[in-house]
Amino acid sequence: MELKVLKREKNEIEVEFDDLTFPEILRVYLNRDSAVTFAAWKKEHATMNPVLLVKTKGKDAKAAIDKAVEEIVKDLEKVEEDFKKSK
Repeated sequence: MELKVLKREKNEIEVEFDDLTFPEILRVYLNRDSAVTFAAWKKEHATMNPVLLVKTKGKDAKAAIDKAVEEIVKDLEKVEEDFKKSK
């Protein structure tokens, strides 16, 4: 997966991804964070890559993404563990 940071400020970050899967998952997890005031992706045209925009209040926007990624990884590890137990 490739990503490109288009804009980075303390309370706002825009990241371009090469497909839509991960930005959508990130959006869901970011919106659970009370410090995140806005998290959504947009795709200007079908031929363009999606861009995730995150705005925060009282928390660094990149730190919010880092925390969301950690939570995603933790949940995926739990799913993997549960799946292995079911065999």
